[in-house]
Amino acid sequence: MTNDKYLEDIKEIKSLMNKSTRFISLSGMSGIMAGVYALIGSVIGHFIIQNAYEKGYRDTVNTLFETPWAQNPSLQIVAVATGVMFMAVITAFFLTRSKAKKYKQKVWTKQSLRLIANFMAPLSIGAVFTLVLLQYNLLGLVAPAMLVFYGLACMNAAQFTLGTVKYLGLSCAILGLINTQFIGYGLYFWAAGFGLCHIIYGAVMYYKYDR
Repeated sequence: MTNDKYLEDIKEIKSLMNKSTRFISLSGMSGIMAGVYALIGSVIGHFIIQNAYEKGYRDTVNTLFETPWAQNPSLQIVAVATGVMFMAVITAFFLTRSKAKKYKQKVWTKQSLRLIANFMAPLSIGAVFTLVLLQYNLLGLVAPAMLVFYGLACMNAAQFTLGTVKYLGLSCAILGLINTQFIGYGLYFWAAGFGLCHIIYGAVMYYKYDR
């Protein structure tokens, strides 16, 4: 009986320590929805690229804001990617806020701010690096770079939230590195990383922490 009580005390202490050092209100469902948005965006991107090749619309990156919208697949893909990111962020915010309210926790805490800071640092560097790739018209490396830096951002932020995020980041980073050896298939790797991986790890987080 004493041993059981001792183990319960240890678990309680561990739980309190996790709550004081980690932002545990991150919603698994938001990961699932982000993956769904990414897959929808990938399908739209596929049709944009297919249409561009059929009609001969190519290399509009260097004239991104000068080419008309209907003949500008690069700008269309940028718009789709921006829409996916916007929907994912908004969904994550509202679902996370709902989960935090359910467990009587605050969204904006020292832990959540540390999480955001550690996530945004590698991601911001990756965004600048991706713009440089676009500057030099290295389009084949854009999707791998996005996956690698996003993966690094997740791994860097994982210490301040649920441990599952670390494995999501590792999976995306590995997919990005593999993609560097299969230039031209970036959209499929992008769908696998931002789409399928998010759905899988989001489902794991949901069933493990949210129910």
